[in-house]
Amino acid sequence: MNIRRILTMLAVTASAGIVMLVLPVLAHHASTPFYDPDNVVDLQGTVTRFVFRNPHAFLFINVPEEDGQGSEWQIELGAPVGLRRIGWTPDTLPVGMEVALTGRRSRAEGSQGVCCVRMTKADGSPVLEGGAVREREQN
Repeated sequence: MNIRRILTMLAVTASAGIVMLVLPVLAHHASTPFYDPDNVVDLQGTVTRFVFRNPHAFLFINVPEEDGQGSEWQIELGAPVGLRRIGWTPDTLPVGMEVALTGRRSRAEGSQGVCCVRMTKADGSPVLEGGAVREREQN
């Protein structure tokens, strides 16, 4: 084998290695393209489902409307591994629990999604005992 062929193979192998390291970083996304930081909503409703799986946990709540009907909202939460670190489990938000939250509304037209939330029980107490409730900072 000549030196040129060996150098080419090394360059291809190194490039492939770099691509394999960088792709997972690029795969994760910021929330701003999907959720509008200037369109913040306050919701109060009843938990209908809590999906605690990767890559993100999702909470679904039924929010009563003025006409007496309810509408389901989807709340995107963090990764389960991060939620577990602060004490959350799949049983933290049981079906029927009343919650209040503030978060960024989805940019998708016609959707009822929220991300980046501050959430409490309906009475304003933390979802987890000993958990902190941070107020939104005014800019």
